[in-house]
Amino acid sequence: MIAYIKGTLSYILDETVIVDIGGVGYEIFCANPYAFQASLEKEILIFTYQHVREDAITLFGFKTEEEKYLFTKLISVSGIGPKSALAILGGANPNDFIAAVEQENEKFLVQFPGVGKKTARQIILDLKGKLSGVFTLSGDGGEAEMVPVLQLRPEALLEAEEALKTLGYSAREIQDIMPELTKLEGAKADELIRKALSLFVKS
Repeated sequence: MIAYIKGTLSYILDETVIVDIGGVGYEIFCANPYAFQASLEKEILIFTYQHVREDAITLFGFKTEEEKYLFTKLISVSGIGPKSALAILGGANPNDFIAAVEQENEKFLVQFPGVGKKTARQIILDLKGKLSGVFTLSGDGGEAEMVPVLQLRPEALLEAEEALKTLGYSAREIQDIMPELTKLEGAKADELIRKALSLFVKS
């Protein structure tokens, strides 16, 4: 699994961006490619989800880990594919989308392409109450505010996270110890991995 791509942003197209890494251009589908306009011809890090089918291997890209997490939750819903998930992310403020799920607002959800009443109900059934690990909703008078629990992680922390997944630890297990790992500012990936393993032994 390719967790992120770091390289020079060479092109921005209608549906994708092209990131150059050592002379190889990686095409990445994004909800809104032009959101990366300010980084054109500069080094950029894009969080990615690698989608594998029999006839294609596709990369989907996101500006933040929160967006990527929401994408993975969306494609876990029956009837929602990667392109539909991107359309939702590109057409809705995450605040409003998550609030609609929590408030069972089917009328809001059916406005997206490919989302009918049946799929809207399935989204609510599958996702309601399950986004609190990354997002916290707050606000008065029906106005929802999304407060990310995760922060943009240093490259070493991302490398450590991927290594731990390779070792067989689940995303939930890793998330549980992440607050302790983020305290080790400036630590290298191998130091973070050793710390994580010691925390797993204690738990």
